[in-house]
Amino acid sequence: MLWLALYLPRLSLEAFAATLAPDLQQPPLALLDAQHIQAANAAAAAAGVQPGMKRATALALAPTLRLGWADARRDEDARRAVAHAALAFTPSVTLEGRATVLLEVATSLRFFGGAEALLTRLRQALAPLGHCTRIARAPTALGAALLARWHGEVDAAATGLQDEHGSQGPQDLAALQRLLDAAPISLFDAARAHASALQAMGLQRLADLLRLPRAGLARRFGEGLLGEIDRARGTRADPREWLAAPETFDARLELAARADHVEQVLHAAARLLTRLLAWAQARQARVQAFELRMLHEPRHRADDATPTATLLRIELAAPTAELAQLQALLRERLARVQLAAPTLELRLHCREWVQQPPPNAELFPTRQGQRLGLVRLLERLRARLGDEQVLQLQALADHRPEHSVRAVPWGADPIGPASIRPASNHPPWPRPAWLLPTPQPLPEHQALPWFEGRALQLLAGPERIESGWWDGDLAARDYFIAQAADGSLLWIYRARLPLADARQPLWFLQGRFG
Repeated sequence: MLWLALYLPRLSLEAFAATLAPDLQQPPLALLDAQHIQAANAAAAAAGVQPGMKRATALALAPTLRLGWADARRDEDARRAVAHAALAFTPSVTLEGRATVLLEVATSLRFFGGAEALLTRLRQALAPLGHCTRIARAPTALGAALLARWHGEVDAAATGLQDEHGSQGPQDLAALQRLLDAAPISLFDAARAHASALQAMGLQRLADLLRLPRAGLARRFGEGLLGEIDRARGTRADPREWLAAPETFDARLELAARADHVEQVLHAAARLLTRLLAWAQARQARVQAFELRMLHEPRHRADDATPTATLLRIELAAPTAELAQLQALLRERLARVQLAAPTLELRLHCREWVQQPPPNAELFPTRQGQRLGLVRLLERLRARLGDEQVLQLQALADHRPEHSVRAVPWGADPIGPASIRPASNHPPWPRPAWLLPTPQPLPEHQALPWFEGRALQLLAGPERIESGWWDGDLAARDYFIAQAADGSLLWIYRARLPLADARQPLWFLQGRFG
């Protein structure tokens, strides 16, 4: 077996800073837990702020320190997104500790072209999530997790970590056991409860501990420590429960600072969109539609009718898994929104998705590629102008020309009569491309219709249409294709019903060809 461990050493701080504007992420930043510093960024550490320090002491060292509260749920949501990204490479993904994701990739190496190619693809998938990640590989799950956490105390080549130069990890249990023997005992979770006793006994490395009688160690420190060591070294079974991506995507993100402008909302929503696509890749799916709900700051005046939430629904004509496209559509929709109140929290939901492989890359432009470009243009127009402003013609099963099509929002599904196809897709006579809004009366002289002062030449016809008796708009007409004096072709008809007033016209112009 081959395990990869993804260790996220700055998970809590990165999850908190994800919603801050880029200019607010560089100043001193720290997280509080029970009035004590839990984590601090590089700028805060340079000022002397350290984990475990009291809040007052930290502010005395760094007066401009920006503080936030640690949130285990927020950290877990961020780690789940990393797990979803890992699921795109193997179905054997599990969690370890508070900041580690484990992957068993032995069965995936051939598909991705080897360990190095898989690691390259994995880094590319993790990059949009914006986490500092340490990757280690080993024959055991716990061994890989310990090696990833050990990084930083010794160099990557010594621990078997996969760094940017592609150093090799331990390939067998013997090599892994030699590496772990040199590891500090404090690396094991079960050893932290006995740290003082181990230090008093002069035990610093795992090899020092393993030289002692096993029965005595079990009596003094319990089976938990020995069990953890055995699972890491591969001498004891280590069963795991695999993760699975949920059927629908639901995520929430509490903003570190209230968003007064749309740009702030868009920056925070980009983090949720990144997690959405990680989930979609885990399910080998593409997004068809999603909803963004913005929860606003509540007002306390009794006469204030400000809404507490704003819902945006984004529908795509063609399913996609591209972050840039989703961000562009969301930006267009947000540009039309005026925030009723400052936004405090974002929630993203996706229940409409399509499971299909990604489109093949094209070396030369094809009709499919051109159509995709048109679809994306129409999607952006819908997002910018609104669904009611981008329309398409939809055919109806009606012989009357003025009732044979209707304008509907682009991408709408056929409803009612539109879903009933005519008996023949090819009418017996050609149809003009342009129809007049209302038929134009034509004068008649010597039993011929006239247009612009000259008689029309009838080239084809008649085509008889009688329809509409059921809705009170009866049409009884004989249609002709006529040629005007300038050579243009017209579509005209003669009314067949007897007229009460003989002075009313019988001939009408309804359309023009080409």
